[in-house]
Amino acid sequence: MHFTQRTAHLRPEGAYQVLARAQELEASGRDIIHLEIGQPDFETFPNISLAGVRAIAEGYTRYNPPAGLSSLRQAIAEDAGRRRGIRVRPNQVVVSPGAKPSLFFPTLALVEPGDEVIYPDPGFPTYPAMIGVAGGVPVPAPLLEEKNFSFDLEAFDHLIGECTRLIILNTPGNPTGGVMPLGDLEHIAAAAQKYDCWVLSDEINARFVYDGLTAPSIASLDGMAERVVVVDGFSKTYAMTGWRLGFGIMPEELAERVGLLFTHALGCTAHFTQYAGLEALIGPQEQVEAAVATFQQRRDVMVVGLNALPGVRCQVPQGAFYVFPNVEACGLTSEELANLLLDQAGVALLPGTAFGTNGEGYLRLSYAASIGDIKQALERMHSVFEQLAR
Repeated sequence: MHFTQRTAHLRPEGAYQVLARAQELEASGRDIIHLEIGQPDFETFPNISLAGVRAIAEGYTRYNPPAGLSSLRQAIAEDAGRRRGIRVRPNQVVVSPGAKPSLFFPTLALVEPGDEVIYPDPGFPTYPAMIGVAGGVPVPAPLLEEKNFSFDLEAFDHLIGECTRLIILNTPGNPTGGVMPLGDLEHIAAAAQKYDCWVLSDEINARFVYDGLTAPSIASLDGMAERVVVVDGFSKTYAMTGWRLGFGIMPEELAERVGLLFTHALGCTAHFTQYAGLEALIGPQEQVEAAVATFQQRRDVMVVGLNALPGVRCQVPQGAFYVFPNVEACGLTSEELANLLLDQAGVALLPGTAFGTNGEGYLRLSYAASIGDIKQALERMHSVFEQLAR
């Protein structure tokens, strides 16, 4: 069959491919430890679920404004503005079914065919996918392990130019867990202003930062409010992955244009889901704080265990719930090693190349799993790495 060129580059997302293969092995009787999927293993917090149930019972199952309920947009503006140190008006907020549409549709609204878009590599695979669909030219910018997986600013300075329309950031990052320091954000902001380009800042993991650190937003820097799209959502913070609820914050004129794209492509976000999101924002936040503390404990166990494996070097990630260990010394490609660990050890994880060519030599593991599962996975992996080291 013939399909359009704009979809020719699309590929499945690696996490779902590995999950499917792991589930096939489970169906055959194998015991698999899942460290491949990036979603919290907690249930949605009870007060949030009950708010969604009440909304359904009260009839909030209808069409609603494409940009979202006014009450939720107001709450997002207040919460996001307070946490990021920026002033946000409700009409700058566009609510979406998950965060991905808030990545995709601003890109469609901003990028013309032939425009260059800089994005992190290794990075979330939706970035090059949406750039290609928009007709843009993907320009991967390497992340450096020695900089806690922030941008290689020297390479970035060579990549940006008059043809650059958009810069995509992800901090805290997937797959690395890296948090971009303020100095790097200031460097990128200055370049964006010099070349008059936009910045799309994916901050879906903003609440998951450890060791007393914070993840600054580039939107808070002088002169950036009129050229930044901040993307966030409820999936990670409130364990709401299946509820499909996210949002974008952007200048009002762009929000209006993105709202039109939502009108014709999505219609609206589920009514009752938004009421659950409203409860998530205005309700108690202690559950989020407890989840962050739990993830930090798991991270520490994971990092210590990985660094004890022969041929493995793993930094301590500052955010999100992923580790990105260096496995170059093992003598296999990332994909070969990931397959070996699944087949021989029953541990499902992702090769670094699932996130771009600069992910070669790395693996990505999610520590959104119990400490018991993490320890058992590390024990299983040890025998594989020990054999490779002989």
